Amino acid sequence: MSDPRYHIVGDTGLMLRFGDDIDPITHGQVLAMDRAISASKIKGLRETIPSYAALQIIFDPLITDHDELTAALKALSMDHTDRQTKKTWDVPVCYDPEVAPDLSEVAKLTGLSVEAVINAHLSGDYKTYMYGFAPGYAYMAGVPETLQIPRKTAPVRDVPAGSVIIAGPQCLVTTVKMPTGWWRIGHTDFQMLRATEDNPFPINVGDHLRFKRVSLDEVKR
Repeated sequence: MSDPRYHIVGDTGLMLRFGDDIDPITHGQVLAMDRAISASKIKGLRETIPSYAALQIIFDPLITDHDELTAALKALSMDHTDRQTKKTWDVPVCYDPEVAPDLSEVAKLTGLSVEAVINAHLSGDYKTYMYGFAPGYAYMAGVPETLQIPRKTAPVRDVPAGSVIIAGPQCLVTTVKMPTGWWRIGHTDFQMLRATEDNPFPINVGDHLRFKRVSLDEVKR
């Protein structure tokens, strides 16, 4: 493993960048460093935020500073392999045109039939790499190459919560009504955001998802 690049982020942040691509080995290094920091007794730490290829660290500037924190992080002894205990979640998804308005367009762009698009999406192994953009937005990689198309040229307003959307190698389940330029190919009632519970984000970074097909009647029930 190459050493991460250190970047100052404002007066309370430090970012460690391990790479520039969506890659499971790089992400494993991010999570390994996150675990090492959590197990350390470095003073002044407030929060760590893992992403695809980087780890942002928030600290208390009244207790430590960028130089002191950088030295403490470089002195950490850590296992660079990803040994996080992972869970696999089964998530029901409906591909009916009523809740999947972009499915036919995705089929046209990929040269596949609608059923082939659905089967390809169901075959993916989706790993949660990070949270971002909106509450509960768990960014997953694992979209099969046959379905990897660029996002739309313009966003669509009022995409409802529970929409299963894809763009490039990424997949996401929306948690709030928002605009998006990603392709809406399904719908789920699985709650990715549980705001009233002690842990509002049940899916941990590093967990995997498998989508299971259900009918529109099952969704409505």
